[in-house]
Amino acid sequence: QVQLVESGGGLVQPGGSLRLSCAASGSFFRINAMGWYRQAPGKQRELVASISSGGSANYADSVKGRFTISRDNTKNTVYLQMNSLKPEDTAVYYCNAEVRIHILMTGNGYWGQGTQVTVSS
Repeated sequence: QVQLVESGGGLVQPGGSLRLSCAASGSFFRINAMGWYRQAPGKQRELVASISSGGSANYADSVKGRFTISRDNTKNTVYLQMNSLKPEDTAVYYCNAEVRIHILMTGNGYWGQGTQVTVSS
């Protein structure tokens, strides 16, 4: 069984910074892409940023230039550095990973439990 555990959320003032972490644990062959999604009240879950196993990153237009996604493959961990935070960044942030359980299997998607980020003065 694969588990994704997020940490680093909290309350921050506009213009502030937070760093989210998500560590994958369990028994598996390889982690492919990893990413961060967010869901604000009354809105659909949206992709914030993703990163391939090789380190290629993609960002939603709304966070480009402010957020940076990175990963440490030795620790099976993905990070999201969030700078210049705005009230509209307030949401529950979810980690996602495409994980191959076995070398002969394709990847399946797994989700973390979510961590709340609130940007408010």
